Amino acid sequence: MSVPDRQHSHFDLAGRARQEMIRDGFEPEFPPDAARQALVPAVSVSNTTAIRALRDLLWSSIDNRESRDLDQIEVAEKLPNGSIRLLVAISDVDAFVSKGSTIDLHAAHNCCSVYTGVAVFPLLPEELSTDKTSLLQDQERDAIVIEMQIDTEGNVSDPAIYRAHTRNYAQLAYEDAGEWLDGEGGLPDRISRVPGMEAQINLQNEAAVRLLGRRVRDGALEFETVEARPVMEDGRITDLKVLKKNPARLMIENFMISANTTMARYLEERSIPSIQRVVRAPQRWPRIVEIAARYGVVLPAEPNSPALSKFLASRRIADPERFPDLSLSIVKLMGPGEYVVVKSAVDHVGHFGLAAYSYTHSTAPNRRYADLIVQRSLKAVLAGSPPPYSELELEEIAVRCTERENAARKVERFMRKAVAAVWMHERIGEVFEAIVTGATVKGTYVRVLKPPVEGRVVRGEEGLDVGDHTRVRLIHTDPERGFIDFEEAS
Repeated sequence: MSVPDRQHSHFDLAGRARQEMIRDGFEPEFPPDAARQALVPAVSVSNTTAIRALRDLLWSSIDNRESRDLDQIEVAEKLPNGSIRLLVAISDVDAFVSKGSTIDLHAAHNCCSVYTGVAVFPLLPEELSTDKTSLLQDQERDAIVIEMQIDTEGNVSDPAIYRAHTRNYAQLAYEDAGEWLDGEGGLPDRISRVPGMEAQINLQNEAAVRLLGRRVRDGALEFETVEARPVMEDGRITDLKVLKKNPARLMIENFMISANTTMARYLEERSIPSIQRVVRAPQRWPRIVEIAARYGVVLPAEPNSPALSKFLASRRIADPERFPDLSLSIVKLMGPGEYVVVKSAVDHVGHFGLAAYSYTHSTAPNRRYADLIVQRSLKAVLAGSPPPYSELELEEIAVRCTERENAARKVERFMRKAVAAVWMHERIGEVFEAIVTGATVKGTYVRVLKPPVEGRVVRGEEGLDVGDHTRVRLIHTDPERGFIDFEEAS
């Protein structure tokens, strides 16, 4: 039995998102004086550090078309020895958000921006995140620059980190830039109207290809999951848009991974305790081994990222259409990441999925509180000042950031289901191909392949496990509770 049509056609998704934020412990509104405080630059001894003038370099950004909270811009230079010098500039958020300020305390509570598809709940007031601390096109901004040299084999050397004045000359979108790089679309206007920008983006893409090749050889795992976002008009859903990886997304992904690895090592080498991002070896490795065996591949008995990477690469080539389904299964079985405090180069867990021993989050301080904390630690090093946080403070922040990230994922997952419940209501009774994404004592969950929505199997779920393919019939939707209920129909 379905809920009445009125609950679907006129359901207040944005209001429901706010309710879910509050229920999961977030503060969706900023304190009364946050807007006023956002207009005043922060006072910090680290702000006196020398700043390089790099405004004339051909900086550009690539992000979602609707994004205004731009955290990073990039520029590359070909060197005589064949290497590529890559510069990734990160928004200097600390310059406007003082430690212990009202805005900082609010950010410390929420720890991250939450993107629900129907409403965005930003980490920082929009006066900052979409203006003063956003690296918008044609705006001069101060930034933290992470510099690397990438040789022809994708090895990274000669790292340097410093402050700089920058200017974004081309604010690009993943869709347009990706289609052009893929040969499926024309040259975007924002590239064509800036002399030298076409060659610049091509050089950046070459650098990204080198980095990806090195990462794959090291055993990094390359996934391709299907993510659907609602297309909204006047508060109503008109479509579910599937986001897919393209060269532009891969470019930025590889740049961010390299920049974050460089930042983590930089602080380690100076014996500065910092928050790092880790993904431990999968607890459900035996199930991953079992899934690989279905394809005739024998994985080691103990977790091994190079072996898993090789298996995934082979399946991407053998069956690209089904590869996102396999990716989803492995991602679910690997488990979530977490934040931990690392005190030295030998005192860390590493990131299993990235095959990296040192990795932090530092490239999105407008969106993640952990990145702002790392930025403050880095700026203290550059200024020769004492660390801004004790190890105990960092440990408390790391635990909070992990907990809030998990809560944000829960809100976003719920809202995907609420959106899908509204969208799928008219299809009750239809049968869909699906893949099992969760199987615990709490229930069995599947993702329908087309359209890509998730729900729970409430009848006939016995014997299903993560990674299994099945057919399910939609029997009920309830957007208020985020319910999409199926029965097994094989």
